[in-house]
Amino acid sequence: MKRGTLGKLAVVAAVGGAAFEIERRRLVRMRDRDPAWHELNQRLEGRSLEATSADGTRLHVEVFGSDGAPTIVFIHGWLETIRLWHHQIRDLSRDFRIVAYDQRGHGESDAPRGEAYTDEALSDDLQAVLDACVPHDTQCLVAGHSMGGMTIVAWAGRHPSEVQRRLAGAALINTGMSELVSRVEFMGRLTPAPLRDAMVKATFLSQLGWPARLDPVGFHLTRRLAFNPHAGAGSVAFAHEMFTSTKPVVRAGFGRTFIPLDLTPSVQRLTVPTLVIGGELDLLLPIWHSEALAATLPKLVDYAELPGVGHMAMLEAPEEVTPRIGRLARACLMATVPPIRSEAASA
Repeated sequence: MKRGTLGKLAVVAAVGGAAFEIERRRLVRMRDRDPAWHELNQRLEGRSLEATSADGTRLHVEVFGSDGAPTIVFIHGWLETIRLWHHQIRDLSRDFRIVAYDQRGHGESDAPRGEAYTDEALSDDLQAVLDACVPHDTQCLVAGHSMGGMTIVAWAGRHPSEVQRRLAGAALINTGMSELVSRVEFMGRLTPAPLRDAMVKATFLSQLGWPARLDPVGFHLTRRLAFNPHAGAGSVAFAHEMFTSTKPVVRAGFGRTFIPLDLTPSVQRLTVPTLVIGGELDLLLPIWHSEALAATLPKLVDYAELPGVGHMAMLEAPEEVTPRIGRLARACLMATVPPIRSEAASA
């Protein structure tokens, strides 16, 4: 290669690098000016607890609100943490006792030993949290986002005799039970299959680290994957920080689980009043999944398809999500504040 050509390439690279840095700084300024960024980084005062799952995995739990109030259990999704539920915990803990935990391998919970990234392990984790943090003689409401919704349905299929005894209701948000990878739309429906498959593998199966620093590539990829196209910089940066904090081995471990996962038979086991919320613009778990759940749940009591909302409905539309969970909780739990008697106790 001629010396002149090398010089031109060096100039192009320098100009490109400078443009990249200018855009990165612009995004950081947008993030820092966004009230959502500052709100989501406000620390909510909770009480830390621990639960130990059946395989010995330690789970970090936080409790908010009055211990005498009825309980809502929040379960976050893949690459998320307890912090996902900031808006809901802040508002609902005024009237309810909120129990939220980090899924195995996420946040402050331990990663499991070996390959225990399965729906059975997730359901055992939920059982451990219920046993450790919800009084055995009371019911609670469970709310799950994405993989958290899968956790609830997997638990119902694995512990069908516990469903009526432990739960008063359930909320399933931006979630699906089957065809999880084949239905993703973030590459566009006209993308050639080989390119789509390569991108899916890079997203779900790769153990390469994702850069934690907020830069143009990370920002726009996070917004494309998880949000609506007009989502604010503060919420996108917050989610990017959560996503990149999850270890690659955990990301890939659950990614392998998603490909063959089919929890459809367990949906019929969730025999309590259930709310389903989906995002019209969700490209990770498109609205098809929410429609399928709404058509098959035994006791669907509320269904919301949120216009202009992507995969992160709790962050994009808290004004819709929080009141709907609150209404379901009041309808299901206020009548069960007094202790209930299990079949064994009343016999």
